[in-house]
Amino acid sequence: MNNIALAQTNRTFDVEAARRQFPILARMVHGKPLAYLDNGASAQRAQSVIDAVDDYERRHHANIHRGVHTLSEEATSMYESARDRIARFINARSRNEIIFLRGTTEAINLVAQSYARPILRPGDEVLITHLEHHANIATLVVAPMDAHGEVHLDAVVSLMNARTKILACAHVSNALGTILPVRRMVAAAKARGITTLIDGAQAISHMSVDVQELGCDFYAFSGHKMYGPTGVGVLYGREQLLDRMPPWQGGGEMILSVTFAKTTYNALPNKFEAGTPNISGGIGLGAAVDFLSGMDLDGARAHEDALLQHATATLNKIHGLRIVGTAPEKASLVSFVVAGVHPHDLGTILDEDGIAVRTGHHCAMPVMDFFKLPATARASFAFYNTFDEIDRLKSGIERARKMFA
Repeated sequence: MNNIALAQTNRTFDVEAARRQFPILARMVHGKPLAYLDNGASAQRAQSVIDAVDDYERRHHANIHRGVHTLSEEATSMYESARDRIARFINARSRNEIIFLRGTTEAINLVAQSYARPILRPGDEVLITHLEHHANIATLVVAPMDAHGEVHLDAVVSLMNARTKILACAHVSNALGTILPVRRMVAAAKARGITTLIDGAQAISHMSVDVQELGCDFYAFSGHKMYGPTGVGVLYGREQLLDRMPPWQGGGEMILSVTFAKTTYNALPNKFEAGTPNISGGIGLGAAVDFLSGMDLDGARAHEDALLQHATATLNKIHGLRIVGTAPEKASLVSFVVAGVHPHDLGTILDEDGIAVRTGHHCAMPVMDFFKLPATARASFAFYNTFDEIDRLKSGIERARKMFA
């Protein structure tokens, strides 16, 4: 990136101010400043998120919904307030459309078990793309991708037919960073009466998500990808569909009344939230939404785009390095391989320099098979990353190349 572009980015977004909100970014790893480039696996937590969870655990912890004492009422209010803020964040029509779960994987499984399993019949088809995460794989028709890792709308639409009951796809590929044309895919599916499920795990932290604008039936995401706690996530579902779907787990809270003769299930969203939930996680996720809502999101996303451009240009200068996934529309993520250096060895060497990247198949083995690779190294960026960290990544890769030369 040239100095003019860098100066323009810095005028619109104060990355150093953003970094000060994340305590972990100040730590050292092996005597080197941490360069955390593994945000696609799990983003870090802002101090406000840590404080919200700490406040709940120290001052308000109790089981929610059924207690009449002060702590239970406080905890219930905090937890349900988080649901309201998340509904506003993604522009759901109703708080009843926000189901708290453990994350994207559990959300997709809920749709598979409670929606898909009752309606699918022999011969019915579920349409996905070649980019899917393992959590989004069932009995399938697969839309192809090209050598750049791009999925074209025409290829997806051509596979839609009377047997297609569900379109399930990622909003952003976690292995390559490709942004799929989900609005147009959903519109095409909707015109044909096909239900749509979008895996938003990699999109929710990089772009505005408006589920009403998207028009999708289901949208799933995880808290830890969007600067919130682990073990909590959300399934958005259109209320009309959720109302018709049976519960997929039994337990406390999802039952309104029970006799030995009859069970009456609770109303939404409780019908799908059996047992004591991850209360502190939900509260922390609400705090993460507050943090993001208070940010200059346009500036943050422009900074992430600049990071991607800088990383692409910088890594392309390294002899023997190949970027895997070069679609024109990408989130701030770069997967790559280096000739003569196994990705796992590369990740270990980079860690010695304090640089955290992800190595492996990224739970997307069909993508790796397509490119005939066992694994890649993946550097994924957040708004708190810097151009200097990318330059350090380049130096670390060069050091690894010399070690294996």
